[in-house]
Amino acid sequence: MLILSRKINESIIIDGRISVKVVRVDGEVVKLGIQAPLEVPVHRHEVYEEIQRANQEALTRGRPPVPKLPAKTMSAADAASRRPTLEPFLSTKGS
Repeated sequence: MLILSRKINESIIIDGRISVKVVRVDGEVVKLGIQAPLEVPVHRHEVYEEIQRANQEALTRGRPPVPKLPAKTMSAADAASRRPTLEPFLSTKGS
């Protein structure tokens, strides 16, 4: 773990994209400002742990299997009639 000392209005930069600035100190409470790209999630530790717990629970919770659809049989004639053809494009009318 890297430990740094910062004063009010001083910052640290993480990965060239995330800025953490000391905004205010009230007794034992430190107010931080965090500026990060939108695609970088930023959470308080306890919120992050809750998200991880919920995700793990969702993965391990048993779900009933999705029912299979009944198989539909198609005759060879039906299959042939559904097959696309080039006939409409090969018409010589109007030439």
